[in-house]
Amino acid sequence: MNNHVSSAQYSAVADTPRSERFPWGGLIALAMAGFIGVLTETLPAGLLPQISAGLGISEALTGQLVTSYALGSLLAAIPLTTATSGWRRRPLLLLCLIGFLVFNSVTALSANYSLTLVSRFMAGVSAGVLWGMVAGYARRMVADPLKGRAMAVAMVGTPFGLAIGVPAGTFLGAVVGWRAVFGLMSLLTVLLVVWILWKMPDYPGQQAGTRLPLHKVIAIPGVRSVLLVVLTWVLAHNILYTYIAPYLAEAGFAQRVDLMLLIFGITSIIGTWLTGIWIDRLLRPLVLIGLISFTVASTLFGIGSGQPMIMYAAVAIWGLTYGGSPTLLQTAIAETAGESADVGQSMLVTVWNLAIGGGGLVGAILFETIGVGSFPWALCILLLLGLIIAWRAKEHGFRSK
Repeated sequence: MNNHVSSAQYSAVADTPRSERFPWGGLIALAMAGFIGVLTETLPAGLLPQISAGLGISEALTGQLVTSYALGSLLAAIPLTTATSGWRRRPLLLLCLIGFLVFNSVTALSANYSLTLVSRFMAGVSAGVLWGMVAGYARRMVADPLKGRAMAVAMVGTPFGLAIGVPAGTFLGAVVGWRAVFGLMSLLTVLLVVWILWKMPDYPGQQAGTRLPLHKVIAIPGVRSVLLVVLTWVLAHNILYTYIAPYLAEAGFAQRVDLMLLIFGITSIIGTWLTGIWIDRLLRPLVLIGLISFTVASTLFGIGSGQPMIMYAAVAIWGLTYGGSPTLLQTAIAETAGESADVGQSMLVTVWNLAIGGGGLVGAILFETIGVGSFPWALCILLLLGLIIAWRAKEHGFRSK
């Protein structure tokens, strides 16, 4: 909580004090907002053929609907999070959700590719602001000893969206049509808005006098270390995740991609749950264990071609480590940036989206030049680099408690 709160702001905060009980209602609302954001971002990939046929365009052009969303998030995260840092939190959250409601509805109804592309970009803008504020919002609902656990609950929408939402949305799209699926997301958003108005506490934004400019936030000791670990960890993940189908085909598991992704999704949820249990006491060890374990998984991928048990174990370890990574890294940046946590989060969102795009680009270069068999060893190099940075950041960034 900001210590420099005016009397007017103090009375507003006093009207919504932190509950002595764990605020499940508000945190689950944040998790649902994240679930909608992840589903909005990734669902077009699962519905690519249907959307392509519905809009009368090629699948390559349809794929740009995902790119457009990511570009909106990338461009909006830092400037809009900085511009809205003084806004009250609940109205800003509601504005982000209304953005999803409007632009998903436009996507559901549009028959024009250009309009759909613009609506996807604007939905990405809403997501960029949302991800910049979720961590700070969750942490303000609870006392210090519970901040990490609150973050874990607020972030659980991400693995649930990937593990359950996207497969379910893809299935529904085949049954009722892709437009109906986007319409259902709009309906879900309306229900969430009602829930937030009923259950969600509100907090003031950051006072103008306490806001640091962007260049001073990035100069805070430890911030750059956290962002570099984000870059290496997420880049490694996305090289493999983006091209998981051709990689598994090369390894002899072309018919088991769905099973592998199911294992990844389930273990990601378990990883998020375990992170929530231990993060408030063991943030630094969990980050180091996550990077080491992902390196081990990458090595298993490299030596396990054609060996089902080794490959299943590698996917399970990968899911366990990646599931908790958003909570770990967002908590690290929030603790390191202090009162500038929301701006720090916006930087993390930007780097995260760069790593997603970079994973597709680097993976494509490796795919075309060396082959997918090079992926595990490229991952090992990136993860060892991230491990060295995290290990050295024991005073700032990933502090020992």
